[in-house]
Formats: sequence, C-alpha cells, structure tokens
Amino acid sequence: MSAPLGRRRAGVLGALALLATAASSAACRSPDPVLYTILPSPGEPRRARGGPRSVVVREVSLAQYLDRLPIVRSAEEYRLNVSDNDWWGEPLDGMLTRVLVENLAQRLPGTSVHSSVGAISAPADATVEVNVQRLGMTAPAALTLTAQAATSFRDPRRRAGAWTESVTVPVAGNDTRAFVATASTAVGRLADAIAARLTSG
Repeated sequence: MSAPLGRRRAGVLGALALLATAASSAACRSPDPVLYTILPSPGEPRRARGGPRSVVVREVSLAQYLDRLPIVRSAEEYRLNVSDNDWWGEPLDGMLTRVLVENLAQRLPGTSVHSSVGAISAPADATVEVNVQRLGMTAPAALTLTAQAATSFRDPRRRAGAWTESVTVPVAGNDTRAFVATASTAVGRLADAIAARLTSG
C-alpha cells in the first residue's frame, strides 16, 4: 500500500473514531433539566392600626445543602435525595426572597414590601430576616419547612424578635410538581407567621 493511500485510510479511520465518540457522548448525555419555581400562596390579609408602612426583606439565607439548582427532595438518614433533572428555575435563595416579598405584600395591604437586594433602597419601618434550615420531605407524604426568622423595627417602641418557625404540609402526590406546590404552600405559611409578628402590638 502506497504512503498517500495509507495516510488517507488512516485519516478516514480517525474521522470515523471521532464520530463514534461524539455519538457515544450524545447517547450518554442527560436530557435537559425540567425547571420549577415556587409560587406565591394567598393568605389572609391583616390590617392592624400602627402596623409598619414599609417592610424590607433581607435576602433569604439557606442551609448549604439546599444551595444548588437540582432540587433536594429530602435530607433524611444522613443522605441527600437530589433530583437529577428537576432543577429550580433560579437560585433558591433569590426565589424564596422574591416569593416571600410577594406573599407579605398580599398579606399586608397598605404596606410597601420590597427586597433589600432589589432596586429600591428606601428606609423601611420594619426589617425581616429569614434563614431556611430545612425544606424537604420528612415523611412519605409530608414536607417540612423549618426557618429561623427575625423582625426588627425603626420605631424604638416596637420590640425586635427572633424565633424558629416549623411548618409541615401534606404532599398530594409523588412527583416533583406536587413537591414544589407543597413547598409553595409552606412558604405561604411562613409568610403568615411573619405577617402576624409585623402587625402585632
């Protein structure tokens, strides 16, 4: 076999090998992730004389194991159950902050509620801080949200307070959509508790 023919044959074989490798990689590649978002959950509007006219919500802090795009379904028995192709549509800390602002605005009619990480930087009458410690399945059909929360006020007559709020909500289904819908309800329950603190004497 002449040298030019040998080089051509080697080139063809090399190209075929590259194509086979690319095809194998494409076959092994996971499908694009399905993206999910937590939605605001309506609650009972609260009207209280002397309540704050404006509230700022600090960016929600997360336990590090929750700070990822793939959805963590549970953290039980020393093991994380993480969804491979079910992801949050945005970083979870920013999503929770945004939804909490919307939830509180609905529950506090007449009160301006905004996030500390948004474009609005006006001084507020009250400040809300939240540290989410747990968000996931704690039983075969139950989701638990546990968070440390704190409220503080510009008015020195209003006393600041910090507490731990734990909410458990039944999950109506085994799929990720049911999980996210229940998480939305749990965040709404957390907003209920914060709104009650903001409007209490």
